Amino acid sequence: MTPVVWQRVEGAGIFTASIALAGFTQSGWPLWVWPLALLAPDVSMLGYLAGPRIGAAVYNAAHLYANGLILALLGLMIGAPDLIAAGGIWMAHVGIDRALGYGLKTAAGFRDTHLGRIGRD
Repeated sequence: MTPVVWQRVEGAGIFTASIALAGFTQSGWPLWVWPLALLAPDVSMLGYLAGPRIGAAVYNAAHLYANGLILALLGLMIGAPDLIAAGGIWMAHVGIDRALGYGLKTAAGFRDTHLGRIGRD
């Protein structure tokens, strides 16, 4: 398998584990919160309104596994299941993005990622 395929498989695994983490720690959220929380990191696409270089930086900063992990660990340290679940959802978002081929962006434009070009040319 190529490195890109490995990263996509890894993303699927992280998505699955992170959804389980979120589900085990937070069962009290209304159902409508889950898809909203799962899509929340994509608000970072608004950075592209300032141009591709700034847009890529803002998007990439919001699409790191470390953000969700730090949030989940903070929740674990202070005993806050909502933070653990939010961190799990954040990691799940990044994982499913990677699994679907939506990688970290380059300054060349939104469609150019570290996993290859998105969409048809």
